[in-house]
Amino acid sequence: MFIFKKIISSFLMPVPLSLLISLIGLILLWFTKRQRTGKIFVSVGIFLMLLLSYNAASNQLLRTLENRYDPDNIQLENNISSEDMPPIKFIVVLGGGHTLDSKLPITSQLSEDSMARLIEGIRLYRKYSNVKLILSGGTGFDPIPNAHVMANLAKELGVNEDNIIMESKSKDTIDEANFIKPIVNNDQFILVTSASHMPRSIAMFKKLGMNPIPAPTGHKVKGKQTIISYPFFLSSIYLLKAEIAFHEYLGMLWAKLRGQI
Repeated sequence: MFIFKKIISSFLMPVPLSLLISLIGLILLWFTKRQRTGKIFVSVGIFLMLLLSYNAASNQLLRTLENRYDPDNIQLENNISSEDMPPIKFIVVLGGGHTLDSKLPITSQLSEDSMARLIEGIRLYRKYSNVKLILSGGTGFDPIPNAHVMANLAKELGVNEDNIIMESKSKDTIDEANFIKPIVNNDQFILVTSASHMPRSIAMFKKLGMNPIPAPTGHKVKGKQTIISYPFFLSSIYLLKAEIAFHEYLGMLWAKLRGQI
């Protein structure tokens, strides 16, 4: 199911989807008499790629996800220190992937998402006493679990090995929630993941009766921008933002269909 989900979702990302629509149009133009339909398909495919290559469009898609939870650390700290709440025992950092390469430093082997999540988790870990850092992430397409790679870097950055708990069996977010639940039980905990990934993660964890406090990080949409501030040129960087948004919206749709959120 994991491999099947990855394959299907890859075809629904902005670039493959746009090219597929255009390709269907070209086939209709070259090999059938449905010229009008073919022109519509080609036009839609090209327009979709152009639209998602524009900063304003991709930012809007992603901002809706990233702004769901307030990243204000003061608010987070006030929640944690409130006398009405039990002390926080765990900080959970969700895995974001890595690629092993012995020729590269560990900071280059971790993906951008994993790095941002881990650094934020360590930052919060150092603010509060008597907490355990739960690092989550299984093997995926790599023989070494993502949790192990993050743990190695965390130890190099000064985190006490005794305060690290590794969850290294999960393949995806719902697996992470299921495997972390027996560790945290009903305790409230800080959940660290990418801002765009936070809405789906929170929904899945809460569906299992868990009590996460969101600590989003790795924001891709930064600063308050107006239409005047957007550069009027297209870029693959903006397509990447759109791809992140597509990935999350498809993930939420799949989770809803399977009753996971």
